[in-house]
Amino acid sequence: MSTFYTAVARFYDAENQDNTDDLAMYSRLAADCGGGILDVGCGTGRIMLPLAQQGHVAHGIESDRAMLDQLERKLTAQPQLRGRVHYVYADACDYEFDLKFRLTLLSFNALMHFHEQEAQIRLLRQLRRGLAADGILLIDLPNAGPAFATEDSDSMIFERKFLDPETGNLVMLHSLSALDRTAQILHVDWIYDIINGDGALKRVIATHRLRYYFLAELRLLLERCGFAIAAVYGDTEQGAFTSESERMIVHARPV
Repeated sequence: MSTFYTAVARFYDAENQDNTDDLAMYSRLAADCGGGILDVGCGTGRIMLPLAQQGHVAHGIESDRAMLDQLERKLTAQPQLRGRVHYVYADACDYEFDLKFRLTLLSFNALMHFHEQEAQIRLLRQLRRGLAADGILLIDLPNAGPAFATEDSDSMIFERKFLDPETGNLVMLHSLSALDRTAQILHVDWIYDIINGDGALKRVIATHRLRYYFLAELRLLLERCGFAIAAVYGDTEQGAFTSESERMIVHARPV
């Protein structure tokens, strides 16, 4: 995971600038829960910074230094947020915070980075220890059903284009993916074609592995780690979770 994000950290914010659909959901939850917020895999602060701008205190944990370097640059440009944004460079499976959180976020696809059951259990048990008795753990994942029902393709897919924030050069992003349905692992090659001012092309390929989860197995994992599922939604507006839903958004509470 860390190697992948080290390779793409410079592109991350520009690539995800339109990925804002979930921010209102986190804002509502933060207001309802009150108290401290933990963002697991906080990255460049895509979620933490908007919450801090709203007056919330947000804590982050991230295992990739290059992503945190991007977060630090943004905090340098917004020094008024430093008192409300705190982060550590550490492994979320092991790190112990000195406080209990009212809201813990495994936001957009974060749990997909934990491929093995041992790591999943270590992570969830650690998050359980750090969650207040009346707190909420939110897990936002893609709905695995549609992905497993889709026919495989060997084609390279154009994803989006954006400007490299460091150079202003145009970046064309493509993907090439394969789903191992037995292991529930999606293998993705993200292909960044960077077009220089003179028209020359430089290609960066970053390989990623993401694990899909089905609701039944996630329920068992959470129960084993001291949680019970309180609600499951199919989108960020709390729509019903169905076989056609794009997302699987789970609210879990400590038992």
